[in-house]
Amino acid sequence: MSLKRTCHHFFAVLAGALLLAGTAIAADYPEKPITLIIPLGAGGSHDVNARVFTSIIPTYLEQPMIVKLMPGAAGQTGTAAAVKAKPDGYTLIFTHNFIDQLQPLLETLPYDTTESLVTVARLNSAPGMIFVNADRPWKTLKEMLDYGRANPGKLKFATSGNWGATMTMGALVMIKEGVDVNYIPYKGGGPANQAVLAGDADFSVNFPGPLLPLEKAGKIRILSFSGKERHKDLPDVPTTEELGIPGSYMERIILAPRAIPEAELQTLRNAFVKMYEDKTFLNMMDKIGETTDYMSGPDYEKVRAQQKVDYQELVKKLSN
Repeated sequence: MSLKRTCHHFFAVLAGALLLAGTAIAADYPEKPITLIIPLGAGGSHDVNARVFTSIIPTYLEQPMIVKLMPGAAGQTGTAAAVKAKPDGYTLIFTHNFIDQLQPLLETLPYDTTESLVTVARLNSAPGMIFVNADRPWKTLKEMLDYGRANPGKLKFATSGNWGATMTMGALVMIKEGVDVNYIPYKGGGPANQAVLAGDADFSVNFPGPLLPLEKAGKIRILSFSGKERHKDLPDVPTTEELGIPGSYMERIILAPRAIPEAELQTLRNAFVKMYEDKTFLNMMDKIGETTDYMSGPDYEKVRAQQKVDYQELVKKLSN
């Protein structure tokens, strides 16, 4: 064999070996724990939901998923960390549609989530609940709104941060009903809940996971539910739509840096699909009163694009 043919054969074999090695590396992902950033505080609905799915997803990834709470600046601290993270599949963010798509329309940010992050999956959508401390005098949402109209600015609304999910969902109700309230931002839904429990705020908005145990313990009173139907555990609580107020929803989403390799992204997406076939996961979600309306990453990417358009009108309403 000539030297030229020998060299050609050697490099062909070497290229094949490197290709196989690369395939093996991709197939081994993940080889270490995955960090899941939550840009909100402890005790909120994202924290509660994450504790459920991070206990199940290792079955399908064969590695732990470690929750890292990074509250601050209405979700911007954790979001910025996710945007800057190495796009190797080992850092994800568990966020929601208002931080992801609404917030950038309200202020100038040093990142564009649409360009920098890609959807792994939508975990679920969450109708909000308006609630008060059980010691407050209002038995219905109408009674609280009537008080607010008669006393402009006196109702204290504890939110999960400026333009976060709870503020936005609550603000839509207050705007629709012509009630002027005092917005008090906290670092996440958990701290906002505590403000209501401590009597530092009159009301807040949150979700079934963290609220149902408090309601069952008699510590809070849930005045309304923004779902299309009454919640199965709260048959006497009317929906906002029953009261003539359009409902709104927070969508809990898992995102990754957009430059993540396609093989790693697909591994993650496949794991979440399998998790949604897991009866233990579904039973755990049912126990905390949360929905399991999964949406694939590619499908939710289309929703994100439409939200950029739809939220422009919402921004006009919230800014007036």
